[in-house]
Amino acid sequence: MGANTSHVTDLSENTSLKALVGTESISENDPFWNQLISFTFISPTNSGDSKLLEEAVIPLAKTLIQNNPRTGNFGALVRVFLGRTKELKISTECQDQLFIWQAHNALFMIRCLMKVFIREMSEEELQQQFSLQERAPGSCGAGSEDLLEELLLNLVHLIVEVPLLDITYSILFEAVTTLLIFFSYQLFHKDILRDGLTYQHIMKGRCLELTSRLVKTLLYNFIRQEKCPPPTAHIFEPKAEGGLLYGLASGVASGLWSVFTLGGAGSSAGIDQDNNLLPLSNQSLLLLLVLVNLTDGPDWPNPFRQAITCFRNTQDTSSLPVEPPHTFQINFNSLYTALCEQQRCDQATLLLYTLLHQNTNMRTYILSRTDMDNLVLPILEILYHVEDRNSHHVYMALIILLILTEDDAFNRSIHEVVLKNISWYTERSLTEISLGSLLILVVIRTIQFNMTRTRDKYLHTNCLAALANMSAQFRSLHQYAAQRIISLFALLSKKHNKVLEQATQSLRGRQGDNVALPDYAQDLNVIEEVIRMMLEIINSCLCNSLHHNPNLVYALLYKRELFEQFRSHPSFQDIMQNLDTVIGFFSQRLEQAGSDLSVERVQEVIMKGAQALPKDRLKKFPELKFKYVEEDQPEDFFIPYVWSLVFSSGVGLYWNPHGIELFSMDSG
Repeated sequence: MGANTSHVTDLSENTSLKALVGTESISENDPFWNQLISFTFISPTNSGDSKLLEEAVIPLAKTLIQNNPRTGNFGALVRVFLGRTKELKISTECQDQLFIWQAHNALFMIRCLMKVFIREMSEEELQQQFSLQERAPGSCGAGSEDLLEELLLNLVHLIVEVPLLDITYSILFEAVTTLLIFFSYQLFHKDILRDGLTYQHIMKGRCLELTSRLVKTLLYNFIRQEKCPPPTAHIFEPKAEGGLLYGLASGVASGLWSVFTLGGAGSSAGIDQDNNLLPLSNQSLLLLLVLVNLTDGPDWPNPFRQAITCFRNTQDTSSLPVEPPHTFQINFNSLYTALCEQQRCDQATLLLYTLLHQNTNMRTYILSRTDMDNLVLPILEILYHVEDRNSHHVYMALIILLILTEDDAFNRSIHEVVLKNISWYTERSLTEISLGSLLILVVIRTIQFNMTRTRDKYLHTNCLAALANMSAQFRSLHQYAAQRIISLFALLSKKHNKVLEQATQSLRGRQGDNVALPDYAQDLNVIEEVIRMMLEIINSCLCNSLHHNPNLVYALLYKRELFEQFRSHPSFQDIMQNLDTVIGFFSQRLEQAGSDLSVERVQEVIMKGAQALPKDRLKKFPELKFKYVEEDQPEDFFIPYVWSLVFSSGVGLYWNPHGIELFSMDSG
């Protein structure tokens, strides 16, 4: 930021701003407003710049809070903006950059002030800032009682109607960001908010009829991934001497423009994250997630959730007997491509989860794709780098896999996709492996990481459920994947024996005293549940596709002694029968083949034996099938998660962490 930093601290001394927040009422028709909103700046995009701006705005906003009930100047500023939005679409068509630029500046000021208002007062008090006024003679505009709704409605109209061009990029970004700010009350409440003025206006007021268009536009903003145009593209040409002051068609409020030149012309100081390269795309996705995850009202459903659950492909020409509320059509191919490209960020993974879980049209489309590796590989990479990801991102990635593995066609097709040289998989060089085998490797690695680090039962359960769903369809497992399945069982076996030994020693050592002991029985129970599940997964593969998986049989025989201790265990006796049958059958054939067999010869014996083993020798068990079901009151998880993403990833937004109540600042 360099020398520009000092300008921000001068905000409170700026004469135009002092007049806005002062004790004198200013008529909406006063030339003052034209002067006030004629400044040039580059909006802050990193949190450092945003923090400086926020700290400079706070004293001004607090002064305005005190004086505005008498002056009504904030309401006048809102009306000035509303007056300009009416002509915005025409201005865009006529390339009237000056008009767009001034409307943008007015909205930027409203957004900065609103952000402080929301932190400092209740929603009812905010409403008063819009309505309490003693207007100067000759003023006009919308009735004060609905000015807040009028602003919300105009913001939605602006987003859905103004086309995305270089000259409109900034004002569209500002409109999306301001809507996001309107809902930021949630950050300052530990409990989930389920009602309020903004909720009612956006979900059942005049905004309701724009629901599908808003959701569609926000999705298209995400899909288009438009980079922020350079400053010259959305204001005017620079003056000859350079810098950030541009040639304007009308007067500039002297001294104000320099305050907002954060980042520096042509510098990258204001771009410190991938999200900030695509500010409109990122902010639109965050707003969409906030809207979709709002709770239903006391007597109305969330229309944004209705819209996200029922939209259809533009290629879908079928007609429905009854159209779902707020439905629309969008290009599924473009959406799928954007989802594949953006999975490195939490919010894109959360959108993918939302669509897979709630929109059957999109789920069917995704599962029908022949290039599923483009989607699955980024998800596997998230899980592979589990140490570097926050736990919520890992959960979402895992649940996406679980939902995908509910589909048998998916479980078959992933073994037909052959991948070459997976660069991010560094534990072993994988020159050629199927997508299915890679998926197994990554999920097993996640289980092992969880066993040694986080010990999260929820994570275990979902990993095992995904493997179980796939197990009957395992095909041509890679040698390394087969080894890792058995290695995981070895690890579990070792852990089981250790806990069993600890439990035995603790019982011997008690000698009648009442010292509290660790709950080894519970630990043992959990481990035995996991062991049982692993045995069922191996058994499911042997029963359904033994002849397709010689590498698993090889790994099973190589480590056959692992399974002996579980043969007589009451929890595993039934499932061990099949493993005993397979181990016994192939061991006998290997003995008949002679001693000192090469690896190739052993594999040949296994291949032939797999064809010869009568299927009726293996006991049938119920098919392993697990379905993801969202927990009761999912908002308790998703709303804090979404707002933690807004807090950490919102472009040009900074909140003081000390005021945040919704989530703990170290939650990940």
